[in-house]
Amino acid sequence: MSVNLPSKSLVLLVTAAALLSGCGRSRHRVLEIDYVSAPQVTLRDQLSQVYNKVGTAKNGDRVEVLDREKRFCKVRNAAGQEGWVEQRYLVSREVFDGFQKMQQQQKDSPVDGIATTRNDTNLHLEPGRDTEHLYQLPQGAKISVLKRATVEKNLPGAQVQIPAGAKQLKPMEDWWLARDQEGHVGWVLGRMIDLDVPLEVAQYAEGQRIVGCFVLNEVSDGDKKVPQYLMVLTEAKDGQPFDFNQARVFTWNVKRHRYETAYRERNLNGILPVTVSHEGFGKEGDLPSFVLRIKDASGNEQTAYSLTNSG
Repeated sequence: MSVNLPSKSLVLLVTAAALLSGCGRSRHRVLEIDYVSAPQVTLRDQLSQVYNKVGTAKNGDRVEVLDREKRFCKVRNAAGQEGWVEQRYLVSREVFDGFQKMQQQQKDSPVDGIATTRNDTNLHLEPGRDTEHLYQLPQGAKISVLKRATVEKNLPGAQVQIPAGAKQLKPMEDWWLARDQEGHVGWVLGRMIDLDVPLEVAQYAEGQRIVGCFVLNEVSDGDKKVPQYLMVLTEAKDGQPFDFNQARVFTWNVKRHRYETAYRERNLNGILPVTVSHEGFGKEGDLPSFVLRIKDASGNEQTAYSLTNSG
């Protein structure tokens, strides 16, 4: 049996349906915006040991938080998929904004070198193991190293009792501010990365830690071009009050076809960055130059300027 409704009644029914639909959506109002800090998370349809996968979100993705239940959050990803994820895999918008601000602040910072990650590791907002982190770097990722910081190392377990009158030496560890290939900037634990240094000169480190290796220029040896390097080094331990305390220049001996030390300086209180450039010297031509930033005993910064005539 069919019923003919007046046009006004039809309009009222459509309006009521729209209002009911709106009430349904209001149950999923957005509580806040978070970002995924894990490599990838699975969106569950329910909070139980048995659940269905309704979607995924990957590292750095923006998600809308719709609900919370104990240690879980119900989120909506960019594809509109809704599901439950563990809260520990999410960070707040404030953390994301902090990374964005740091990325902008460091966009023109000089690069100390290129490094490779030893394992999967996180980019932290500040140096320290317990600080907020968002982006994750896979093993073997290439990063640009910008500057160093040293912080107190948090050791697991109970505090060690120091005898009365004994000097307490707090364990320290180095962190490096780095930029990944996607432009993300953050702090990474120093022992999780290796600086990329050519083996031909890395073998002369003599057990010291290479902090930076810079190409000064290239010389011809037969039909090939061979780079010449400035290297800055320090002791192989964390927590030093300086970035480097040694500097060496390696030049190429075209007769013996090997690297030799042309310049060496020790006992420096050096800080990064190191500046490498070229200057014209009349008849001598265009020569590589470098600037080492050194602090004196009072902590004042001085600039040591050196040239190498290595044509």
